[in-house]
Amino acid sequence: MDAKQARLADLDAQMQAPDFWDDPQRARAVMQQRARLQAELDAWQRWEQRWRDAYELAALDDPDLVAELEDEVAALARELRQRELQAMLAGPYDRHDALLSIHAGAGGTDAHDWVEMLLRMYLRWAERRGYETEILDQVPGEEAGIKSVTVAVNGPWAYGYLKAEKGVHRLVRLSPFDAAHRRHTSFALVEVLPQVEDDAEVAINPKDLKIETFRASSAGGQNVQKNATAVRITHLPTGIVVSCQNERSLTQNKNTALRVLKARLLERKRQEQAEQMAALKGEYQKAEWGSQIRSYVLHPYQMVKDHRTGYEVGNAQAVLDGDLDGFIEAYLQQRIADTAA
Repeated sequence: MDAKQARLADLDAQMQAPDFWDDPQRARAVMQQRARLQAELDAWQRWEQRWRDAYELAALDDPDLVAELEDEVAALARELRQRELQAMLAGPYDRHDALLSIHAGAGGTDAHDWVEMLLRMYLRWAERRGYETEILDQVPGEEAGIKSVTVAVNGPWAYGYLKAEKGVHRLVRLSPFDAAHRRHTSFALVEVLPQVEDDAEVAINPKDLKIETFRASSAGGQNVQKNATAVRITHLPTGIVVSCQNERSLTQNKNTALRVLKARLLERKRQEQAEQMAALKGEYQKAEWGSQIRSYVLHPYQMVKDHRTGYEVGNAQAVLDGDLDGFIEAYLQQRIADTAA
């Protein structure tokens, strides 16, 4: 806490410098960092004060206050669990907002429906945490469901938590789209990227961009805008393509698409660095579609199992309703154990 207080004082000193606003981009980044740090310190101080108040309440030894005290201690214990989980988040971008993308894999219409189920699951998880969500781009399936979707998840530690969900998710169930009601297996790929705040982290040359506009479409392929407000941006050096069609104006969609492109370029840079380090250590293996991280079985029994950690639960519906913290915590604990090994 002392180090955080010292960092806050340093940021305050930077903001008071006469030339602070000479670089507006850097100034905004400093202000965002200061606001995030102040919020964290305030939360810790409020939590500490609540413990002191509870201790004083207990010292009164008043039977009429027992129920109130028990409720408060239970709430403080739940928050302690969340703070323990946060303590596992030490990555350079763990505090950042996140971009979550879900893409249908093998499974046809069932896979498109699976993407929609996963989207609902993550939106409910975010709602439980008080995070703000915004669907940036969505491509509907031909018959049902969603082919792909990208969501901005904004809140403290959003990327740190959601990075545990990166990978292939497998669903086994009786298909509602099969007339014979047979069991089907479907796959979806979940991508999680940190939202980049500092443009210096990823430099984009406007000459490297191919920008196309088109009319946004709804489910079934109907055009929902008379004007071409949707945007598709291709980064020519890497071939990365991003699109956005959920905003009403061309400018908004372009800015959002650039935000997603920046996140993808940062992830590509990080992957290349990780691959180089792994190759030096002789550990590099390319990630493929076949290596699913988690299976959701709805028939002939109910179970959700994470194949990386072995963590599993029998209440699949609760997981699909957004109860993901157990899986996230198991993943973070295993990462810490692997790092220490």
